[in-house]
This record gives sequence, structure tokens and C-alpha cells, in this order.
Amino acid sequence: MSGAAHNRVWLFDLDNTLHDASHAAFGQLNVGMTDYIERELGLSRAEADALRRRYWLRYGATLLGLMRHHGVDAAHFLEQTHVLPGLEERVRGHAHDFAALARLPGRKLLLTNAPARYTQRVLGVLGIAHLFEQVIPIEDMRVFGQLRPKPDTRMLRRVAARLKVPPWRCILVEDTLGHLKAARSVGMGTVWMQRFARRTRVAMPVASRMTLAPPYVDRRIVRLSTLLRG
Repeated sequence: MSGAAHNRVWLFDLDNTLHDASHAAFGQLNVGMTDYIERELGLSRAEADALRRRYWLRYGATLLGLMRHHGVDAAHFLEQTHVLPGLEERVRGHAHDFAALARLPGRKLLLTNAPARYTQRVLGVLGIAHLFEQVIPIEDMRVFGQLRPKPDTRMLRRVAARLKVPPWRCILVEDTLGHLKAARSVGMGTVWMQRFARRTRVAMPVASRMTLAPPYVDRRIVRLSTLLRG
């Protein structure tokens, strides 16, 4: 990965990168999204669940498919699907990861496809919001007024431009391979966090082999302290 350590700009994902979202949220989120699709589009339960999965795999976010093909309002979808009662009691991370995050040289931002309210709730439990220069939730991932969450390359380039750094100075730390592939395509460094990957295969569709890193992945890690080694 390019650049001296202090010149790096780290873009951290949230779910299943900094905390165990499969345990805390993904089960409820999947149910909530399927409920929403079933209700708003008038589909059967099986059809709604299949559509949720198909759009997640195709676009990297179920919401993008719903917006593109069904005119779903993003704010309404996010509000309805992210209620998540009892979320705070289920959120769990690793203290040694957060200690490593605090020591990691360079600028650090949170870049998550989760909505702002959910992100605030999770960060509040983890106690790590102060470690980030900026938190960029899905509502803030807009390009020319259009919502462009990960893995949209236009949004990734815009983030680098707003930070006044070239993309090669940025490193995306992320559990989703499609997002890492997009980051590499614009010249960013890539780190594949796999601490929660095996659990993710049960809760969310992940088309990958856990033991191999694709050519667009620079590093494969299971703990953040590995990033301190250069």
C-alpha cells in the first residue's frame, strides 16, 4: 500500500468490520427488508426475500435495486427497515481492535452504507466515534444529488476529492469484496476484514471463498492490529 504511514487515509466500513453486525443486526435487517418489499411491492414472502438477495448481490445494496427498478424512497426505506429494537444490547466489538485503531497513524474516516441513526447507535455502544475525523453514512453518499453508496466508484472518487488527496492515498478496510473491488478500480488500497466473514455467509449472501484473496485485495486480516505492521 502506497504512501508513508502518516499520509494514509483509512476508510473504515462499520458492519462486520468494526463490530459483529451478523449477531447484532443482520438477522433483523434481513427480516425488516423482506417485510418492506413484501408490503410495498405487493409480493409474496418468498418473492420478496429472493428480490432482497438478488439486489444485494447485483448492486451491493438492496436499496439501490429498489430505487432503480421500483422508485422506492431511500429515506422511507431506511427509516422503516432500521428500527432494530434492542440493538444496543447486541452490539459487540473487540477492545484490542479499538486500541489498535486508536494507535493507527494517518487520517481515519468511517464510510458505511448504514444510515446515520443506526451508525450513531452502534458507535455509541462501541465508544469509538471520537477516533474518526468524519463519519459518512449512506445519506451523505451523494453525487450530483443522487444517492451513490458503496460500491459506486463515483462516490469513492468524490470522497477522495473532498479530502483533497489522490485515491492512492486512501485504503478501504471492508468485509464486502464487491466494495473492495470498486475501491481498487479507482486506485485505492484494499484490506479485507474477515473476522466475521464466516458468520456473514449465513446472514448475508457473500460470493467468495474465505481462504483466498482476490487479486484486488492487498491484505486479508482478522484483527485490526495487523494494520500496525505496515
